[in-house]
Amino acid sequence: MDANALFKISYGLFVLSANDGKKDNACIINTLQQVSSDPLMVTVAVNKSNYTHDIIDKTGLFTASVISEAANFELFKRFGFQSGKSVDKFENFPHYLRAVNKTLAVTEGTCAYISAEVVKKLDLGSHTLFAAKVEEAKILSDTPPATYAYYHANIKPKAETKKETGKTIWRCKICGYEYEGEDLPDDFVCPICKHGKIDFEKV
Repeated sequence: MDANALFKISYGLFVLSANDGKKDNACIINTLQQVSSDPLMVTVAVNKSNYTHDIIDKTGLFTASVISEAANFELFKRFGFQSGKSVDKFENFPHYLRAVNKTLAVTEGTCAYISAEVVKKLDLGSHTLFAAKVEEAKILSDTPPATYAYYHANIKPKAETKKETGKTIWRCKICGYEYEGEDLPDDFVCPICKHGKIDFEKV
């Protein structure tokens, strides 16, 4: 089986936000999908290691901001490359509005947002699938939404090969994180984007 075939699936990119009553948090996902029109419903699959997952699991509320082609890499670094368990991702970030469900919609580098309330949950192992009824949706700009392929071709910085160290380097195909070592443990999880060994390549 060639798991790289899954990289040929076309994905959008989203900032998924939630609020636990005291703190706002968000993470980057690529798993938002409309699943019905009456009622208007969407699903999101969220990695259980993300703090945002725990908040949504508890409150049942979220907003997904659709990342556009106007986004820069700083947006991905802020919301995807650090943990909300240890930092306030919205600190010194004024580009948002509060949706009707009290979660935040990111307004810079995005073209729309969708706020929803969870009605069903499905345990998928590493992720939980949340099915949710849309409560609010708004277009923010006419800039096209960024696909996963667009992100890799135009937003994500090109990885620089490290100087020869005599060690084997494994590079995450998602975010570019590099692990040095002859073997990559089977249970290794990228500390930046939370993807597993299957998404690393030997360089």
